[in-house]
Amino acid sequence: MDGMLSQEEINALLNGMGSDSSADGAPAGDAGSAGSDAAGGYSDSLTDAEKDAVGEISNISMGTAATTLSTLLNQKVDITTPKVSYARWDEFLSAYERPCVFIQIYYTCGLDGNNILIMKESDVKIITDLMMGGSGVEMEGDLNELHLSAICEAMNQMMGSSSTSMSAMLDKKIDISPPTASLVDLSSSMDASQIAEFLTKDFVKVSFRMKIGELIDSEIMQLYSFDFARDLYKKFMANSGVSESEPAPAPAPAPAPAPEPAPAAAAPMPQMAPQMAPQMQPQAMPYQMAPVQDVNISPVAFQPFTQVNSPLLQTENIDLLLDVPLEVTAELGRTSKSIKEILDFAPGTIIELNRLAGEPIDVLVNGKFVAKGEVVVIEEAFGIRVTEVVK
Repeated sequence: MDGMLSQEEINALLNGMGSDSSADGAPAGDAGSAGSDAAGGYSDSLTDAEKDAVGEISNISMGTAATTLSTLLNQKVDITTPKVSYARWDEFLSAYERPCVFIQIYYTCGLDGNNILIMKESDVKIITDLMMGGSGVEMEGDLNELHLSAICEAMNQMMGSSSTSMSAMLDKKIDISPPTASLVDLSSSMDASQIAEFLTKDFVKVSFRMKIGELIDSEIMQLYSFDFARDLYKKFMANSGVSESEPAPAPAPAPAPAPEPAPAAAAPMPQMAPQMAPQMQPQAMPYQMAPVQDVNISPVAFQPFTQVNSPLLQTENIDLLLDVPLEVTAELGRTSKSIKEILDFAPGTIIELNRLAGEPIDVLVNGKFVAKGEVVVIEEAFGIRVTEVVK
């Protein structure tokens, strides 16, 4: 009141200044911590919505690919829900098994870019052995060109079916070029640009756990560039018709009208129930008594079919078929030969038949055996004299 401060007020002000100064110091420490995190963190990142979209697209497409691989290997194939994270080349070198197989898939239609599928060398050996009819166990020897060619074919079918699923999701045609596979012995001196340009920067890693029967239980992963992941998200959102800028206002009006009709509908219900109950009970009685009435039942009597025994009518019916041409074949005999023996045929080759000399030959009409006969010569042509008609 007199403009003078009490001792308590002075102490409170001094304490406030101390807390302010300590508060000023705290953000500085936090800023330093944040700076260190930024320095050790990733240069780029995705929003939560973008990560969810990439994970959902990968989940659906790889689920279809698992079905295709299961049919190809005749084994049960399970691929778990993907995990979307970030990585850089030096982290990848220290974390993944060596050597491994890099399979590059380039999109030729619908999407602009490529992604890399990474598998362990041992998994590739098992998959390719199963494709070739093997058991997939006791795999020995190094990975060779035959293995790489086989895994490319498997990935071509897998990613082809995956592209079909993505086409349905994004409502546009998506196609890929034939995958290329290479065995890579990861080392600290290896340059990421030798594999793909986007690996020189931070990239998106989508990890799956793949199980093939009792033979394989390991992790496979897909690597995307951030631009490719964002492109997937934009196309996914454009096809779903959801606006990125206004996701929330749509569901807001829905709950408002819901409570209003509930009280209005509840009020007349107690009044209607006692009125309808006595009316419905007497109406049900006649329908329960209806099946008790006597009904006369007798078997159905059909008139017998009239048999046509008139020779005249039979002749008229057969006359309709007398002009139909039939193919008559005389079969001298038969034998069976392998493809190799047939390819060795040449002019002068003698083919032994399954019929002895002098036996009657078969006469077939439209491929049906009807008679037996013997070969005769009529002027300058062969003929058949029928010796027996098959009944």
